[in-house]
Amino acid sequence: MEKFLKTVSALKDETRIKILKFILIHNNICVCELEASFNMIQSRLSRHLKILKESGFLNSKREGKKIIFSIEKNLDNFKKCALEEIKRLNIPLPPFKNCSASKKE
Repeated sequence: MEKFLKTVSALKDETRIKILKFILIHNNICVCELEASFNMIQSRLSRHLKILKESGFLNSKREGKKIIFSIEKNLDNFKKCALEEIKRLNIPLPPFKNCSASKKE
């Protein structure tokens, strides 16, 4: 039951839905690229990513100084269906910005 409630709770925020769709589109993505693309402060973004990871939607791995996020490969059926619905949503997403682009601005 707790696992299900975490999943549902993670999905009740518009920003987290946008982050999931963004990662679905761009696959492996660095935290700094999410920060730059969403123009979001690191602490706020980290909170959203933590919730999505704890609910089982995301994986993270460290590559040097970067943390790369991707969609979890071993999802239960509920999460798979939720991600399929998120893919179909017609929601505006920010353009992709890489880390070096955000430092030039």
